[in-house]
Amino acid sequence: MNKTELAQKIQALDGLSNEDKSTLLELLHTQKKYGLVWEDKPEDVEKRLETELPVLREVTDRAIISDNPDVPNHILIEGDNLEALTALSYTHAGKIDVIYIDPPYNTGHEDFMYNDKYIDAANEFRHSTWLSFMAKRLKIARNLLSENGVIFISIDDNEQAQLKLLCDDVFSGKFVGNVCWFKKRKGSFLSNKLVSLTEYVLIYSKSNDIHLFGGRPSNSESQPIIKRTNSIKPLYFKANTVKSKLPNGTYPAGLYGKGSSASKLLNDVTVLNGKIITDFTIEAPFVWGQDFLDAEIANGTEILINTKNFQVRVIRHNNESIKAFPSFIDGRECNATNEDAYENLKEIFQRDKPFSYSKPVNLVAKLILANSYDRPNATILDFFAGSGTTLHATMQLNAEDGGKRTCILCTNNENGICENVTYERNKRVINGYTTPKGEDVAGLSDNNLRYYRTELLPQERTNKNMRELVKASTGLLCIKNDLYTETPFGGRKFNANFARYFEHGDKRMLVIYNEQAIPFIVNIIKEMPGEGKIKVYVFSYGSDPYEADFAEVSDHVTLCALPDAIYNAYKKVLPKRKPKFSVDELVKEIIVEEEIETTSNGTIDFNNGYDQEGGNL
Repeated sequence: MNKTELAQKIQALDGLSNEDKSTLLELLHTQKKYGLVWEDKPEDVEKRLETELPVLREVTDRAIISDNPDVPNHILIEGDNLEALTALSYTHAGKIDVIYIDPPYNTGHEDFMYNDKYIDAANEFRHSTWLSFMAKRLKIARNLLSENGVIFISIDDNEQAQLKLLCDDVFSGKFVGNVCWFKKRKGSFLSNKLVSLTEYVLIYSKSNDIHLFGGRPSNSESQPIIKRTNSIKPLYFKANTVKSKLPNGTYPAGLYGKGSSASKLLNDVTVLNGKIITDFTIEAPFVWGQDFLDAEIANGTEILINTKNFQVRVIRHNNESIKAFPSFIDGRECNATNEDAYENLKEIFQRDKPFSYSKPVNLVAKLILANSYDRPNATILDFFAGSGTTLHATMQLNAEDGGKRTCILCTNNENGICENVTYERNKRVINGYTTPKGEDVAGLSDNNLRYYRTELLPQERTNKNMRELVKASTGLLCIKNDLYTETPFGGRKFNANFARYFEHGDKRMLVIYNEQAIPFIVNIIKEMPGEGKIKVYVFSYGSDPYEADFAEVSDHVTLCALPDAIYNAYKKVLPKRKPKFSVDELVKEIIVEEEIETTSNGTIDFNNGYDQEGGNL
């Protein structure tokens, strides 16, 4: 029975209401022939977000502020991560360089909570519920990534296969790789089947043009400059420019080596005391040309011929190349095992097991560095923050290479985790701590940490609600502009009900809550010295930020109307109520689709319809 026949049978059924028929037909209409399909059950937070909007309120007494005015501002957001991600869709769309997440593995052992209930192993919708939960968050995360941004997702065998298919859809096939991570020095012997020693890190990117850093070649490590798939070309070497470990003597012209990577020596050469003392030419499938070779020799690159097949190798002392990121990470070799994570938390908190599933700092640091080695000001996001390892790793990297990466953490406060673990851990890392053995660990003090909570406001566009939203959006604006220092404006201090002004270095931001203050503010701007524009956010009932009123100072301001800009950003990610179609309309849609599929000779479009699965965002 095809879709059309089934749709017509549903339409003709007696004893079903039109609403029930409509629901069945919608399920049939959205069924896919390829890829993941799951039963979507809306979350409570989704229902809230249908009528309310999230903002971020700073908890100022939890702020940790360095005496150094030019250190990175890290953000910790307490609240449901769907609310936090929605807020970040306004502040950080297209701005995140690295996302690392360690989501619940859905083992069935109270590690995954949905609508305030743990999902156990006996739940027949366990995988479907997890996919629905992840899809909503990953779709927003995709839009937060910068053009060269990358997401790393830790996972194990419980959901790795399903997550791979989901991410293939969400990230439009921008699959980078699946890294296997050796996580334990000793396996558990509780299982009578397999000892679990590895987990995975799935990697996806925003675009195809990325290069993940896996390390730099050693200055003492030689590399071949022959590649068998290249075309044959000659390279000329002057006397005494090539080192050799071959025995002293003369080697006749001829073919050396076998196959497509063989070298043809066009001249007799003489080796004496570790050098080739004659001019010579070799033909081989070289990756370098003559001009490049000559330039490398001039820059101090060593040329080596150490074997009897006359393969040319080089040591580049000014090497700026990078190694590719490995597909296997052995945690035992870089102190990046679960045991290392456990010991690290134990040292910081001076007690046993403050958190059960922490990832090792060195593992997360390695992942962050992979896409920030050449971007020391990169922005990092973790919206399953847990114990706060990602921020710890970010600050550790900054301390090692002098970078100013910033990190945003999002987590709920279930069982006090945000306040008592995530925040407390990184507070101690910044301020310093004493280990259980009495050893003092210096703090990574060149960091600021600012603590925010999500808060929901009415979505309905009344005058009162719109003004309240703009007033409450100051935290969002500070995060968006990385600007937190409030100062007088032109020597004048504002009534906070009318406007607030923030300034640091060459960045300036003005938030106007009451449009009646505009003439007064324009007069102040006229008198203000200094170059550079002021970013002005102004309350407006529409999209016009009072451009005519600011015309006299238009060269000194960049205007933005609020709350319109926030509404527009949220509209792209907030859940929408599903439209109700009539039974007849749905049957017609299904018949048309069936006809199209029939005429396409069964061809499957792998890129079509990925936004149709699992619900709406």
